Amino acid sequence: MASEGNEIKLIGAWPSPFVLRVRIALNLKKLSYEMLEETFKKSELLLKSNPVYKKMPVLIHDGKPICESMIIVEYIDETWTSDGVSILPSDSYDRAIARFWTAYIDDKIPYAISKLRPMVRGSAETEVEAEKLVATLQVLEEAFEKCSKGQSFFGGVNIGYLDIALGSCLAWIKALEKMVEIKILIKEKIPGLVAWSERFCAHDAVREVMPETDKMVEFAKVLLSVMATTPAN
Repeated sequence: MASEGNEIKLIGAWPSPFVLRVRIALNLKKLSYEMLEETFKKSELLLKSNPVYKKMPVLIHDGKPICESMIIVEYIDETWTSDGVSILPSDSYDRAIARFWTAYIDDKIPYAISKLRPMVRGSAETEVEAEKLVATLQVLEEAFEKCSKGQSFFGGVNIGYLDIALGSCLAWIKALEKMVEIKILIKEKIPGLVAWSERFCAHDAVREVMPETDKMVEFAKVLLSVMATTPAN
């Protein structure tokens, strides 16, 4: 991979879906970068690079920090254009639609994951929350039918902006299925998205950076343990 002579660093942690978005975008552009792994204790570099939100991911390009996952994805797409790979749609209306559905994903999916993560297997509350997540995915099933225009991805023949936004959540969704023993990616309810998810995870830009389900489950256990012992702000 080439970085066109520019130094690229990424501050983040492998289980984060928001960090995964940036890694996929960098891979699509065939850019080399240095991964600076964060732990539960935020590094001084992270706090310095994102003093407002103090959150990852942060992309550092030639010493300049860029924050917020999908803003970073857009920055990558606009900065490295010579390879012919476009992440955002070329049509202004299609770009607006992709941003709309990305906002919907960010409003619904991370919250649903955070609700389900600490829940008990087999409880009525767990089933209710899982059904809510499935309902959200059914809305996105309809969006996929319209945005893909009969092609393999939201972005058409190749992975695009909206694919990255939703696809980054797949590792956590699959981990939740195993943790609470409830199927969420149900072929009978969201056939298009289930088939899309398989294609997305098999893509060259995704395959090597998509976290394994068992590894995510083990991380979730550690995360819940840390959260249980960390005083609320």
